[in-house]
Amino acid sequence: MTLSVEQRAARVKAIIFDVDGVLTRGEIIHSEAGELKFFDVHDGHGFALARRAGLKLALFSGRESEAVRRRAKELKVDLLQEAVLNKHEAIDAVFERLGVDPEDACYVGDDVVDIPPMRRVGFPVAVATARPEVKEVAVWVTECRGGEGAAREVIELVLKARGLWDSVMERYLEGGK
Repeated sequence: MTLSVEQRAARVKAIIFDVDGVLTRGEIIHSEAGELKFFDVHDGHGFALARRAGLKLALFSGRESEAVRRRAKELKVDLLQEAVLNKHEAIDAVFERLGVDPEDACYVGDDVVDIPPMRRVGFPVAVATARPEVKEVAVWVTECRGGEGAAREVIELVLKARGLWDSVMERYLEGGK
């Protein structure tokens, strides 16, 4: 039996995001001050919504970056895995550290290095700007481009599919905290 996008999203307890090309547009700027990356503020608020709803959140990157470590701290992610050279081998440790089964995880990627972990999760997602090979593996492709609200789009889909959206939105719609 093949599960629909909504059925897969409804099972998600953890979302694992690639960083470059998913949380950013994939641009890296080197300056005397260090590496600069641009992150979307709407994605950031999406992480707050996901945390409020009890989802586990992880960032998974092939690079090491002070900018990413700083963003991970701001987002209060459960796990930041940097310098991952072989994402296929490293993904099992992520499942273990987050305490989730692969079937209950979502992986969001954009490039071919993301295909192995995408094949391991119950809900593989590609951003709109992903390579064609990545989109072929994905069950769902975002309308938003990487670094331009794609993470928020995934989070909202999961929260709505799990029936958590209304409770997360109460504080905004009813003036609560």
